[in-house]
Amino acid sequence: MDNTANYSFTPLKGYQPFHGLFDPCRPMGVKYYSTPPNLYLGFQPPNLQQYPAKEALMKGTLWPVLWDYYENPYKAKENG
Repeated sequence: MDNTANYSFTPLKGYQPFHGLFDPCRPMGVKYYSTPPNLYLGFQPPNLQQYPAKEALMKGTLWPVLWDYYENPYKAKENG
Protein backbone atom coordinates (compact mmCIF):
# COMPACT_ATOMS: atom_id res chain seq x y z
CA MET A 1 0.00 0.00 0.00
CA ASP A 2 1.20 3.51 -0.82
CA ASN A 3 1.97 5.59 2.30
CA THR A 4 2.51 8.90 0.48
CA ALA A 5 -1.06 9.97 1.32
CA ASN A 6 -0.06 10.15 5.00
CA TYR A 7 2.58 12.83 4.40
CA SER A 8 1.72 16.50 4.54
CA PHE A 9 3.23 18.64 1.77
CA THR A 10 3.68 21.91 3.62
CA PRO A 11 6.40 24.50 3.02
CA LEU A 12 7.41 24.54 6.72
CA LYS A 13 8.85 21.40 8.22
CA GLY A 14 10.49 20.65 11.55
CA TYR A 15 12.64 18.10 13.29
CA GLN A 16 14.12 17.54 16.74
CA PRO A 17 17.92 17.07 16.76
CA PHE A 18 19.27 14.02 18.56
CA HIS A 19 20.28 14.63 22.15
CA GLY A 20 22.53 11.97 23.64
CA LEU A 21 22.13 10.62 27.16
CA PHE A 22 25.51 12.00 28.23
CA ASP A 23 25.39 15.20 26.18
CA PRO A 24 26.47 18.08 28.48
CA CYS A 25 24.43 20.67 26.57
CA ARG A 26 20.72 21.11 27.08
CA PRO A 27 18.36 19.85 24.33
CA MET A 28 17.90 22.24 21.40
CA GLY A 29 14.18 21.79 20.85
CA VAL A 30 12.51 21.72 17.47
CA LYS A 31 14.38 23.14 14.45
CA TYR A 32 12.37 24.40 11.47
CA TYR A 33 13.22 24.70 7.79
CA SER A 34 11.34 25.90 4.75
CA THR A 35 10.97 24.01 1.47
CA PRO A 36 10.26 25.96 -1.72
CA PRO A 37 7.04 25.30 -3.66
CA ASN A 38 8.93 24.30 -6.83
CA LEU A 39 9.89 21.00 -5.10
CA TYR A 40 6.27 19.89 -5.36
CA LEU A 41 5.53 21.23 -8.84
CA GLY A 42 7.59 18.90 -11.04
CA PHE A 43 7.59 20.08 -14.64
CA GLN A 44 6.07 23.49 -15.22
CA PRO A 45 2.61 22.98 -16.69
CA PRO A 46 1.63 25.11 -19.69
CA ASN A 47 -0.64 28.15 -19.33
CA LEU A 48 0.07 28.87 -15.66
CA GLN A 49 -1.64 31.91 -14.24
CA GLN A 50 0.69 34.94 -14.08
CA TYR A 51 0.86 38.00 -11.88
CA PRO A 52 0.69 41.44 -13.50
CA ALA A 53 4.21 42.84 -14.07
CA LYS A 54 4.19 45.27 -11.12
CA GLU A 55 2.87 42.68 -8.67
CA ALA A 56 5.36 40.08 -9.98
CA LEU A 57 8.23 42.47 -9.21
CA MET A 58 6.92 42.97 -5.68
CA LYS A 59 6.50 39.21 -5.06
CA GLY A 60 9.72 38.14 -6.80
CA THR A 61 8.06 35.62 -9.11
CA LEU A 62 5.84 35.72 -12.16
CA TRP A 63 3.70 32.72 -11.19
CA PRO A 64 1.44 32.60 -8.11
CA VAL A 65 2.00 28.86 -7.73
CA LEU A 66 5.71 29.54 -7.03
CA TRP A 67 5.19 32.36 -4.55
CA ASP A 68 5.76 31.41 -0.92
CA TYR A 69 5.27 33.67 2.07
CA TYR A 70 7.90 33.15 4.75
CA GLU A 71 6.84 33.48 8.36
CA ASN A 72 9.61 33.19 10.93
CA PRO A 73 8.73 30.18 13.14
CA TYR A 74 11.14 31.35 15.86
CA LYS A 75 9.56 34.76 16.28
CA ALA A 76 7.49 34.98 19.45
CA LYS A 77 3.81 34.90 18.69
CA GLU A 78 1.95 37.89 20.09
CA ASN A 79 -1.22 37.02 21.98
CA GLY A 80 -4.09 39.41 21.75
